[in-house]
Amino acid sequence: MKLLLINGANLNMLGVREPEKYGKETLEDIEAEMISESKNLGCELDVWQSNIEGEIVEKIQHALGVYDGILINAGGYTHTSVVIRDAISAVNIPTVEIHMTNIYKREEFRHTSLLSGVCVATIAGFGKQSYLLALKGLIAYLRR
Repeated sequence: MKLLLINGANLNMLGVREPEKYGKETLEDIEAEMISESKNLGCELDVWQSNIEGEIVEKIQHALGVYDGILINAGGYTHTSVVIRDAISAVNIPTVEIHMTNIYKREEFRHTSLLSGVCVATIAGFGKQSYLLALKGLIAYLRR
């Protein structure tokens, strides 16, 4: 099983950006833990990050026929990007949306996800553990 983890805008700033909300671990720390855990679970995981909406769309499009599942933390694009939603819908690859914070306890504009309607699940509010829960959930979904 081959999976892709996509991280969107500003996630390259983890460890620096609002550590009281997002923790002190860097994106590289989280990615390394995710790769290790995916191997333990018998899967291959590729990781990728971009701050650019169009690059994220292209990465999703190029995942077709390559990956069995996608994990995505689109960052702020979660609340604004119809084109990322459309790309997920177009490739029809099971996708899990990830949020480190509980978006429903934050600003009102963050309460709406444009992506969740085309994802098999959304995991939110568990900090870096949201990534690990999403990984385990997606693998279980794909194996059933």
